Amino acid sequence: MQGTARAEWAGHPAGLTTLFFTEMWERFSYYGMRGILILYMIAPAASGGLGWSTARAASVYGTYTGSVWAAAIVGGFLSDRFLGAYNGVLIGGAVIAIGHFALAWDAVSFFYVGLGLIVIGTGLLKPSVTALVGSLYTNEDRRRDAGFSIFYMGINLGAFLGPLVAGWLAQRVGWHWGFGAAGAGMLLGLTQYVAGLRRLRFQTESRINALGRQDGESSEVQREGGAGPLTVRERKQIGAVILLFAFAAVFWAAYEQAGSTLNLFADRYTRLSLFGVSFPSTWFQSVQPAFVILLAPVFAWFWPKMGNHEPSSPAKCAMGLLFVGLAFVWLLPAAALAQNGSGVRISPWWLIFAYLIQEIGELCISPIALSLVTKLSPRRFVGLLLGLWFLSTAAGNKLAGWISSFVDTVPLAYLFAGTALVSLLSAFVLFALVRPLSRLISGTSS
Repeated sequence: MQGTARAEWAGHPAGLTTLFFTEMWERFSYYGMRGILILYMIAPAASGGLGWSTARAASVYGTYTGSVWAAAIVGGFLSDRFLGAYNGVLIGGAVIAIGHFALAWDAVSFFYVGLGLIVIGTGLLKPSVTALVGSLYTNEDRRRDAGFSIFYMGINLGAFLGPLVAGWLAQRVGWHWGFGAAGAGMLLGLTQYVAGLRRLRFQTESRINALGRQDGESSEVQREGGAGPLTVRERKQIGAVILLFAFAAVFWAAYEQAGSTLNLFADRYTRLSLFGVSFPSTWFQSVQPAFVILLAPVFAWFWPKMGNHEPSSPAKCAMGLLFVGLAFVWLLPAAALAQNGSGVRISPWWLIFAYLIQEIGELCISPIALSLVTKLSPRRFVGLLLGLWFLSTAAGNKLAGWISSFVDTVPLAYLFAGTALVSLLSAFVLFALVRPLSRLISGTSS
């Protein structure tokens, strides 16, 4: 059994493979459905859509995507106190699958039920699976950030494949075929998770037992009891997480326009062919994760190689805001060309290169932030704190949906310029706060 605990995969705990592929299939289902959601809502009823206005569809889209992440607070609490991380992943995945299959039914009532079930299931699964990744490493393990970057590559492998499969089925066969494909992906993820659960459970619990557990907490990952008062150090570290929360919300408000504003921009104004090959507009949703797949191994290798020169976690988050702002600066000429009245669609390379810039930013902030939160969170509150962190993504998604509601009434250049300005200003403010934030995080390897 000791060999099982020490088993490794690419220099990391072997349990990472189970979580890598579980999250890959969950993200396949989420991003496959997200890529077609707003297009389905605005599509005419004659073509199988709901026939809603852009403003109404954007409002529902923002509320749904925001709720998915906000639900992680409740899900994290339930996993910490009652269900446990292992069961949180299992139950959450099952509820997600049912939700996607509900969307495959051609009825508005099933549409709302499906969205609600996906919100509940994702709220349970996301903080649980992330907490399990963190439990594979000690706080002093320098592989931690790299491990989260690898895990993040699995997320984006699913996000890459989902729009390709679900998007093609939805726009070429029928919208509900796309929703059904998303449900099938989640079932594959659950099957893989159950198959690897025994090895994962042993390895994570062995890793935690190796820490000594000198604070008297239970050694079980899935049920942490004894929620005692926070120490001064813990309060400072949680304070750092909450401060970074505000900046992360700004990042996600810009980044998550990929599924709303930029999705509509691709469908209405961008040429849907490349090298003579035509494709559905939803395939642009696979560009971002494709770049993550290419770049994540580079970042996973690069951060540890920098040694003592590696930027602190707050500095990396500021870099993320900088790059997402620059992506929208790049899109300003494209917006002007798209709405110049000529009716000629712009080159797809405008969006492709913008997504490349965004992904450099995402790899600076998202996997690093997940690693940081699991490091700073008291183990008895790790699920709840992860849920709080995901609330920043919820706020960003709601803001992204709100911004997209103006697509029909405000010139795109104004929307892109506003997004760029807020992102860049936030980046400069966070760069100025790097030192005080690093002092709050003192005691970690950041």
